[in-house]
Amino acid sequence: MSYTTEQLLDILDREIRATWKGERLLLSSPHRLDHPVVAKALGTQKLSKVYAIQDFRAQIHEYQQEHQVSGLVWYTCRFQGRSIQLPELHPQLAAIASDKVVLIEAKQNVLNFWRDSIAGLKLWRAGRPPTAISRDDVEHLISQTEWAEIDATRTELYLSLCWGNPQECHCDWARPASGCERIIAAPAEPSGIKV
Repeated sequence: MSYTTEQLLDILDREIRATWKGERLLLSSPHRLDHPVVAKALGTQKLSKVYAIQDFRAQIHEYQQEHQVSGLVWYTCRFQGRSIQLPELHPQLAAIASDKVVLIEAKQNVLNFWRDSIAGLKLWRAGRPPTAISRDDVEHLISQTEWAEIDATRTELYLSLCWGNPQECHCDWARPASGCERIIAAPAEPSGIKV
């Protein structure tokens, strides 16, 4: 019997805590960074901790792929009296093939929640600076993406329209193979919170 997603997160959390307490040591860490000035500035102990965590996380990711353990967690997004429970990839875990299917299947529910929640709000395309966008332009973006994610503050609702690899979609360097368009619904100009 393989570990569950929750058990892997617990194991990873315990390992990260042990590493930062100095209970784990990776002796080869100075040789892994090919920049002697940065290696010296960070110091052997900090490098050891970083690489120990990276190595352990890589082992968890391999375990997930081998045993097909999902990297998705479910959370509840609340906005203006409404709530929705939806999946998202945990930042410490890897996505398995079936995870992307789950994200794609949740798209319509996310979009229904979005559409039901944005009445009276202005839409903005995230960027520096944010730019106003029409509902028709948002619908066009929606039609071009594979899955949607949503998050909220007290007054703003954030829609992420994603495609490609769930682990890379939020990274600008992954474009065009993977990516994410971010839309902000706000009563006025967005607050500037980075989404």
